[in-house]
Amino acid sequence: MRIAIIVGYQGQDGRLLYDFLLRKGYLLIGIGRGISESTDGSWDKVIDIGIYEEVESLVRSVQPDEIYYLAGFHHSSEDPPLGNLELFQNSYATNVFPVVNFLEAIMKRCPKARFFYAATSHVFGRPDCEIQDETTPFLPNTIYGITKLDGLLICRYYRDRYRLFAVSGILYNHESHLRNKRFISKKIIQGAVNIRHGKQNKIVLGNSNAEVDWGFAPDYIEAMHMMINAEKPDDYIIATGKKHSVSEFVEIVFRLLNIDWKRYVEYKSDIVSRTNSVLIGDSAKIKRELSWQPSLSFEEMILTLINQELNLIDE
Repeated sequence: MRIAIIVGYQGQDGRLLYDFLLRKGYLLIGIGRGISESTDGSWDKVIDIGIYEEVESLVRSVQPDEIYYLAGFHHSSEDPPLGNLELFQNSYATNVFPVVNFLEAIMKRCPKARFFYAATSHVFGRPDCEIQDETTPFLPNTIYGITKLDGLLICRYYRDRYRLFAVSGILYNHESHLRNKRFISKKIIQGAVNIRHGKQNKIVLGNSNAEVDWGFAPDYIEAMHMMINAEKPDDYIIATGKKHSVSEFVEIVFRLLNIDWKRYVEYKSDIVSRTNSVLIGDSAKIKRELSWQPSLSFEEMILTLINQELNLIDE
């Protein structure tokens, strides 16, 4: 039986990955903030991933085959602004330093273990090209992007210098019914479903023209598993390569629910504290080398998310 540790297992990707690997028969250990659990009860000790000795104890005791590092500190553009000092401190404490702890522990205590790091399209910042691939220069222009790039480069360092199997997935936006409500996809779909059920009167959104490369999160989970089980370690972009605007997302959601969006949606640009670049990913490399493919079109993804949200209300 293969053993996997999922760091950040309480988030969207962690919960999806946990269920995905469980169906494949893995023994799983989930590590979250102030909590840990395992499928067989063999590990329930809460660890602080910022403390090397605690990470080392986990890796040495469990001897995992795979470690997925999905934890991340991300400050949304619709969140109240934080100062640079606090943002850098929180971001490095989650996105960077624990990565070193895990890779050091792997190198010293379990060199057979394979390590996946969840990076982000924000490592490209404001690129000169409309579509990014693995050769596009890194130009992060946010603290989140800077620290996620550091995590990616740390993985490359341990891979190149110590021959560890450490890979980074450069993840573009990916959605599921488990999205936090502060993400715009969840805000739109949950709001529209609530409107249909008479539980909400309107949805207030920021920039209607903002464009995003939106994918289906379960597809991205499958890509992570493919990467960590590949013949050789490498970094890959995981994306759809197609951009869609917020207004297009809104119109499709309301059309599928047979509601006139104009009666219920209000756009206010001042609720967004910053604007992000349009980032579109070219996933040709992972399609070519690992045979990964998105399973749903944009509209099929939205319909799936709507049905899942409707099921949540009916429960």
